[in-house]
Amino acid sequence: MIGFRKTPHKRHRDEAEKPFWISFSDLMTALMVLFLVAMAVALLSVTTGLRKMDESRVSRDNAVSSCLNDIRQITRQADYAGVKLRGQTLELGTLAEFPKDSNELEAQRAGFLRRFVPQMLHIARTPACESWLKRFVLEGYASPEGSYLYNLNLSLERSQRVLCVLLDAKAPNAPSLEDRKTIRELFFVGGSSFNSAILNQPEKSRRVELRLEFKDLRKTCTPDTPDCEADEVHPIPWDDDFKCPVPSRS
Repeated sequence: MIGFRKTPHKRHRDEAEKPFWISFSDLMTALMVLFLVAMAVALLSVTTGLRKMDESRVSRDNAVSSCLNDIRQITRQADYAGVKLRGQTLELGTLAEFPKDSNELEAQRAGFLRRFVPQMLHIARTPACESWLKRFVLEGYASPEGSYLYNLNLSLERSQRVLCVLLDAKAPNAPSLEDRKTIRELFFVGGSSFNSAILNQPEKSRRVELRLEFKDLRKTCTPDTPDCEADEVHPIPWDDDFKCPVPSRS
């Protein structure tokens, strides 16, 4: 019997045996898509980081501005007339001036500082200030009659004298224990010899100013920055029976 034998289709057999190869254009397209996805993720991460930095900067600036505005309101009270806030510096004017070649503060002026500083510390403890306030700096000045080193030492003694006045628990109307502890923790002293801006008024140079310093945005530790290392605090024993270490020049 004569019959026909069906042979397998050659094309199907060739396709089954032929390996699968991605064309060069398909490969480049896939790589381009991966590159675009990676760039989109990177740009999103950078944009989110910048937005958070901007938000933090605005939040800090608003808090510092609110803190300074509250202190400015205190200076406008009749009891503290003569005190002016210029930028971040409290100019105490005649209320913190010293006699020539002296580091002694008159009783009336010492009493004024004991009344004024606690009012300012109350503002410093508010959330707007407390989060960003770094420290207060008592900056002493002297008139330019003496030598540079003499005036530098005298100006430093004047700022130290103000600190002694504020920490004296036995003085009339002394600040509270809480205020004195805050003063010890946040107040620093400095001496700047003389101020060349008021050379023609030497009596105005013999004074002390109070400057507020705020934390830098990059160095502030928050719950969102767990890797940030806060400044280590070392407790200092408290002693109300101290004696002011500044010898009198009067």
